[in-house]
Amino acid sequence: FLQKLGKKVDSRSLSLAHCDLTATDLLELATLLEFLPQLEELDVSWNELIGGCLKALTSHLRHVVGLRALRLCGCRLSAEDATALGEMLSCTSLLEVLDLSWNGGVGGAALQGMLGKLGPSLLELRLVSCQLTAVDAAVLGSAVSALPRLCVLDASCNPLLGADGGALGQLAASLSHAAGLHTLRLQACGLTVDSLKDLGASLHLLPALRELDLSCNKSLAGGLKHLTLHLAHFTGLESLDLHLCGLTCGDLEALIQALPPLQALTALDVSSNKEVGGVVHPLVSALPLKQMKHLPLNSCSLNEESFTSLALAVPFLSSVDVSWCKVVGGRLALLLDALQPSVVVELRLSSCALTTDDLLHLAAVCRRGALSSLRLLDLSYNGSVGQEGWSGLLAAGGLAGLEELDLSLRPCSSASCSSWLPSLLRALRLPALTRLAAQRWTVDAQDREKLDRLLRKRSVCLEWDSAGEG
Repeated sequence: FLQKLGKKVDSRSLSLAHCDLTATDLLELATLLEFLPQLEELDVSWNELIGGCLKALTSHLRHVVGLRALRLCGCRLSAEDATALGEMLSCTSLLEVLDLSWNGGVGGAALQGMLGKLGPSLLELRLVSCQLTAVDAAVLGSAVSALPRLCVLDASCNPLLGADGGALGQLAASLSHAAGLHTLRLQACGLTVDSLKDLGASLHLLPALRELDLSCNKSLAGGLKHLTLHLAHFTGLESLDLHLCGLTCGDLEALIQALPPLQALTALDVSSNKEVGGVVHPLVSALPLKQMKHLPLNSCSLNEESFTSLALAVPFLSSVDVSWCKVVGGRLALLLDALQPSVVVELRLSSCALTTDDLLHLAAVCRRGALSSLRLLDLSYNGSVGQEGWSGLLAAGGLAGLEELDLSLRPCSSASCSSWLPSLLRALRLPALTRLAAQRWTVDAQDREKLDRLLRKRSVCLEWDSAGEG
């Protein structure tokens, strides 16, 4: 059965994700489970055809007594599937990881019958984009109260979850029963200022919290102080994500005042909040810079002063993202000269109005070996760069570790890359390169043949607009 799907046998872990499983395949798999008595992990995610048929599997899974991780993401599970899963969960006392993300049928009446059967051994519960409602928030709260070992709770991308402040308050209050919780993700859950009040009152009871994601909740604007008042209790907090939350100047002032005690912080995401551009200097000054690895400031309306302030943090960052900040154009040297060799692994400069001189300076930095550890370089949507700039960068060398390179132009744009195609062909020979995006660039038929010939020798994914070939 596994050979038919191109999979190898592992007595403890079985992954059949993205295998286009049918209901018949699921039944066949179920009958074979008795031959895997040591199975601990099962992943059948992203098999949409098994939705509505899960009982064929769960009726046999109850006999796999050592199962510790079950992943069923993106399987189009129905309410009946959730009920069948709940019946199985009551017989699985060792389960530690349950991931049902991207199944819209999980939300609603079926959720209570399922979550109520979870055993106290559960460590991770993931319900991303399950169409959970405010009623489900209360159900989830009841379940969390009975899961004392819970470490990870991810209910992101459920915009109706925070629609009822009372129900979300019940969920927030229940978090106090999961004192070991170290990861809480509530991205895009319709949270409001009242939600922050409830969360703030409960989160101080979570001494183990290391990652908090409240991003993409624009209705939090103006109320961040209800959270920051309690941030001093999270001395072990390593990652705080507040991107795309419509943060106001008052919110950012409250955040900056709360940052100094967070000496374990390595990642702070306040990107896509336009007011951030005016407070970069005090923000950087409040951070434990020697610890910081990620401080994305894309779409933050940076000005010359804030861009200069960012340079203070750049030497410590492994990921630098200033995409969609036009002030970078013509000033990239300031950022590049602050980079430290063997530290930065991601550099994102999409839509930064870069100039030819910017790319030539980038090429010089590459030749010095300052970007030898770089794995991802995004230069997309910078059509103002001249041919000399692209050619100079691609011919510079010093990018032996590069895995992903994006040179794409904006949609509805088009330009020929024939003059720097030889440099592009050399870039395709980079030993670690697995993806090259060059959308909206055009080549003639002869040049495209050269590209195809080289790609057949290398496993490089080339993202190219075939319709745009000259």
